[in-house]
Amino acid sequence: MPTISESPPPTPSLWRHRDFLLLWSGGAVSDLGSAVSTLVLPLVAVTALDASTFQVALLGVMARLPFLVLTLPAGVIVDRVDRRTLMLWCDLGRMLAIGSVPLVSAFDRVTMWQLVLAALALGTFRVFFDVADQSYLPTLLPREQLVDGNGKLRATETFADSLGPSLGAALTGLVGAVRTLTADSVSYAVSALSLLLIRTREPARDPAAGAPRVTFRAAMGEGLRFVLGDAILRRIAACTATANLAISLVTSIEVVFLLRAVHSTPTQVGIVLGLGTLGGFAGSLMARRLALAIGTARVMWVALVVPAPLAFLMPLAWSGWGALVYGVGWAAFNASGAVYNTAQISYRQSVCPPELLGRMNASIRWLIWATVPVGALLGGLLGTWLGLRPTLWVGATIMALTGAWLVFSPIRRMRDIPLPAVAA
Repeated sequence: MPTISESPPPTPSLWRHRDFLLLWSGGAVSDLGSAVSTLVLPLVAVTALDASTFQVALLGVMARLPFLVLTLPAGVIVDRVDRRTLMLWCDLGRMLAIGSVPLVSAFDRVTMWQLVLAALALGTFRVFFDVADQSYLPTLLPREQLVDGNGKLRATETFADSLGPSLGAALTGLVGAVRTLTADSVSYAVSALSLLLIRTREPARDPAAGAPRVTFRAAMGEGLRFVLGDAILRRIAACTATANLAISLVTSIEVVFLLRAVHSTPTQVGIVLGLGTLGGFAGSLMARRLALAIGTARVMWVALVVPAPLAFLMPLAWSGWGALVYGVGWAAFNASGAVYNTAQISYRQSVCPPELLGRMNASIRWLIWATVPVGALLGGLLGTWLGLRPTLWVGATIMALTGAWLVFSPIRRMRDIPLPAVAA
């Protein structure tokens, strides 16, 4: 079976790829805007509306609910429409949803219902945008450049997640929470403009050539059957779902652990958790080079298995400078996860037929997101029953064993991502 060559591709560098740079830069701006709104929207609720704890939590629920409810239907729609156009409309929808808050505040008082609806709209548009984004990249790039492209996209996403809350807090201090949302709205407009300027168009998807017009429900099932019927995709979904379970378990108690068990100050907590974000950013930057050196397929399980013991540093943290031990373990896990994610997304994009990309990506996202609330609930329960440090040992153990899904799978015998037989 032909494989992606380990040598650098003869195609031009992505730094000279106009359309990819437009997608990348526009996405980076909108990622930063999304990270800002994650902090600022609750700040508006608290500072302008004196919202209760439940009302603030409701904003988070509304932002995440679409991921569980709409991901599978989004996959069908993504496979039936022009993906770039859908992404453009999603950006415009997010621009209007978040921009409505400062607009209304200029003439009237913002209400909690408006914030809830804005959070729901942001989550809904993000579901469709993310599925279309992952499915559109193979239109712009050849398979041998997908690892490089995904690495760059994941790096900016991680950087935005790190910088966004701090930037949001700084802007809120300067101009207020409501006005800060204006900048967020502009970020989506920039992303929409970048998409509009992209020249590459998707080839027409002829239903008769492989995407028959079946019922909407049957079309959703096709994506799930493709994922669950492929031995490697099935293991990738299980591996990522397990990692998300562990991440959700750990993050649900980490702040309490650092404050109460390690006796860290809030500033120290911020530094320690910031190390984790930097680890993810570094992993995204290293993903392409590691994939070329180790193998575009082999790097998936190597990235998870080799640094796995470092996860056990997290529950070993102690007071004072010992809190940084937690940050080192968290950074190592995030770095390995970034390399793994870059490789597994590239694998999915490479082996899936173009007409099924949206449903495949949506199906995997639906499967791997299902464990997030379970992990958070498990962290709360175990933290109450066993204590914070023992619960972290449980989470670190799950983290360390995540790579076993791939070690005991066909991918362990592969070096590089295979091309479909029709591409031989």
